[in-house]
Amino acid sequence: MEKKYPIPPFTEETAKQKIQAAENAWNSKNPEKIALAYTEDSEWRNRSEFVNGRAEIISFLQGKWEKELDYKLKKTYWAHTENRIAVRFEYEWRDESGQWYRAYGNENWEFDKNGLMKKRFASINDLPIKDSERRL
Repeated sequence: MEKKYPIPPFTEETAKQKIQAAENAWNSKNPEKIALAYTEDSEWRNRSEFVNGRAEIISFLQGKWEKELDYKLKKTYWAHTENRIAVRFEYEWRDESGQWYRAYGNENWEFDKNGLMKKRFASINDLPIKDSERRL
């Protein structure tokens, strides 16, 4: 059975470790590696898009980083329970015309007993910014 440490039940410390691992993985921009942190049948809501399972996660992330160039993400702990973690995040990216954006949002995560994420619900807002306003 696959395990992705730390595993539930989470403490504040292990929840923060899980968040940092997710941030590092997403900043790698490696969809295949990232997908391994999710269950085979993981359910996502990302903005208005619904993604189910690792194959769709990989496809979604490949498309994301074709559009969102020079992507950089920062996740921050919000709260946790035994097998759930809530995070706030911001990330910056530019489109192919050179316009920069900062995306803000919240994610709610639910994990199985092996530490794989089985549900990810993300609410995200994009804000156009100037290059001089970048923070990440």
